Amino acid sequence: MPRETETHADIPFGPEDTPWQKTFSGLRVVGGRPYGTPPSSDPRTAYIGVPEVPHHKVQLPPTGLDPEQYTEAEELFRRHIDTQTRNFAGYQVTSALDYEARLGHYLNRHLNNVGDPYQSSSYTLNSKVLERAVLDYFASLWHAKWPHDPQDPESYWGYVLTMGSSEGNLYGLWNARDYLSGKPLRTHPGRPDRAAFEQARRGEGPHAYHPVAFFSEDTHYSLTKAVRALDIDTFHALGSTRYPDENPLAPGTPWPREVPSTEHGAIDIEQLALLVRFFASRGYPILVSLNYGSTFKGAYDDVETVADTVRAICAEYGLDNRSVPRDRDRGTDSDGDQRSGFWLHVDGALGAGYAPYLEMARDAGMVEQAPPAFDFRIPDVHSLTMSGHKWMGTPWACGVFMTRTGLQMAPPRSSEYIGAADTTFAGSRNGFSSLLMWDYLARHSYDDQARLAAECDGLAAYTHEQLLLLQQQLGHDLWVARSPQSLTVRFRQPHADIVRRYSLSSETVHVQGAARAYVHLYAMRHLTRQRVDELIGELRQPGAFPLAPPADSTAGQRLPQ
Repeated sequence: MPRETETHADIPFGPEDTPWQKTFSGLRVVGGRPYGTPPSSDPRTAYIGVPEVPHHKVQLPPTGLDPEQYTEAEELFRRHIDTQTRNFAGYQVTSALDYEARLGHYLNRHLNNVGDPYQSSSYTLNSKVLERAVLDYFASLWHAKWPHDPQDPESYWGYVLTMGSSEGNLYGLWNARDYLSGKPLRTHPGRPDRAAFEQARRGEGPHAYHPVAFFSEDTHYSLTKAVRALDIDTFHALGSTRYPDENPLAPGTPWPREVPSTEHGAIDIEQLALLVRFFASRGYPILVSLNYGSTFKGAYDDVETVADTVRAICAEYGLDNRSVPRDRDRGTDSDGDQRSGFWLHVDGALGAGYAPYLEMARDAGMVEQAPPAFDFRIPDVHSLTMSGHKWMGTPWACGVFMTRTGLQMAPPRSSEYIGAADTTFAGSRNGFSSLLMWDYLARHSYDDQARLAAECDGLAAYTHEQLLLLQQQLGHDLWVARSPQSLTVRFRQPHADIVRRYSLSSETVHVQGAARAYVHLYAMRHLTRQRVDELIGELRQPGAFPLAPPADSTAGQRLPQ
């Protein structure tokens, strides 16, 4: 227990400002001393405050809250969340949810989808029957071969994530790392003949099982966490340590941390090609993670062109198709698998759940354009992830990860305890998410979703036009920009009160070497023209932008993005 001098048992605590040491019932005072440690400082001043929800009103004393205290605290929190939900405009999350009436019953039921979605389990309180229906839906939507067949390496395999696409990215990169490192596959889709295998073995260089990761500067920060957690070398880390003066983008200068992006936020394919060629020529397997709807600019990487480019480069150096020994760690070389020496992962957190419907809307004449293909129509896409809470909308983070059955790595041994192989990342998985996604998809046809996608695309275009008009009216450069087919529009960061009221996401973007403080607005399904007009009205008021920039000749024009 901390020394008494480090704690303050008389600090006011809870909705009645009761000294902490007096908040205990008689049963929880042992030997004249309260159970547990007193606070070392006042939590009310230690944490970032939410003005609408005073911290002491929601503090939890050992006695709990009485009915009146609970009602007051819950009403404060509800009012705050309802207000923020109404104005929520800065993130790619749908707030138009209506699950309560149909699915409230299940909040008092435990649904845990532990283990592989396609294996039965002794843990029968699960929603795997719905999970498989959801996965089949997305397999079809993303042009994968379905249903899942454990004997068919070309059929899809996937699962519903407990986290969002951050988990899908982590699992996809984990799978990619082990695949490119020569770890055992779950299945063995192809065996080279002995002569071809021996020839491939003799041609292996010292880096044959040392994958290198590439991702753009507009990639979600979860990729940086994933490569660190998985101990995957990025091209920056490897280049900086082993080839410090050989940066192929600018010899003699430091290696960039990420692959440069275009002005719209998509990965620069020419620069990616130079970086990939540098490492492929030295025998390193290539791991590329692409964005399909980047987090801040909403940009879509051209997945098909990247796939063609990476494959062509890898083919030059024997990394397009190679023979990998079955038990490389054990030194056994009598047999092997046919694998590519590169892996393409697609982070489609928003785009993979939205763009297919925009493509349908385009084909139906409702919109003029849709983003480029990204899915399993492209043979070299190895894995793909999507967040369920973004386009569809769920009360918590969830998503889908998908790959091909023949690309799965061998999982840990089957758990007798649950009666199924644990081929997923999370172990215990939230079975409620599969129920929510199934419910949404059951109630929204392709036609419904295509119309919704067209409406959101139109709202993003309207927002862009109104911000450009505001820019012209104010006579100031507000840096207004929208990447092609993006649902997000970015502009100069306004006053902090406006940022907070509309939950606008902020990010510093470097444009021609200068740092700019941007925010962006996302035209998700819950946002309306009325709400956009209200925001524009606030941005029009004096002082809306803290440091009003001087008028310049570019105001009112379509500015560089």
